[in-house]
Amino acid sequence: LKYMPFGDSITEIICWRAKLWDKLQTTEWSTVDFVGSGKTENNCRNTKYDRDNEGHSGFLAINIASQKQLVGWLQKNPADVISMHLGTNDIVQQSKNVNDIIAAFTTLVGQMRAHNPKIKIVVAQIIPLGSAMAGSNTKIQALNAAIPAWAQGLNKTESPIWVVDQYTGFSGSADNRDGVHPNDAGDTKMMNVWYPALIKAF
Repeated sequence: LKYMPFGDSITEIICWRAKLWDKLQTTEWSTVDFVGSGKTENNCRNTKYDRDNEGHSGFLAINIASQKQLVGWLQKNPADVISMHLGTNDIVQQSKNVNDIIAAFTTLVGQMRAHNPKIKIVVAQIIPLGSAMAGSNTKIQALNAAIPAWAQGLNKTESPIWVVDQYTGFSGSADNRDGVHPNDAGDTKMMNVWYPALIKAF
């Protein structure tokens, strides 16, 4: 069973993946193979966990979709289950329109299903930003508000989409180390939100 953690730096230079792998070791899913072209993390001090991921710091959902980058990543590292935390850079770097980000998500889901018609998809309502960039949280909330209905419209029995809420209960200041990326407390919160949905997907 192959699982791809897919996203931007909030998937790449973090430790929620290490915490997730650790938690899975006590379950029937201890042999799930994390896949992806990268192995970068945030000095998680865990030599055992499977570091493979498809997190790309600074990348925009809109660009990944339009440039068909995910197509190539999935060809090299096929996946049965994928989680997606994307949109932060679209909003922070270029203040992209929420409708354009959602359209990119639709393209990405199409690319996932073209790769594997039975792929299981877990999509995050993304985490808030800290005080220096808190002005972007209004647009993040707007994106997050659009995600459930979007996911419901694309849901398929053979390829379900689960939405998880990474925003509620997450403090952009207290749970981020730099206003953008989770600290240890934030990594734990993110892992605890991903975990039940990924268990369902597995």
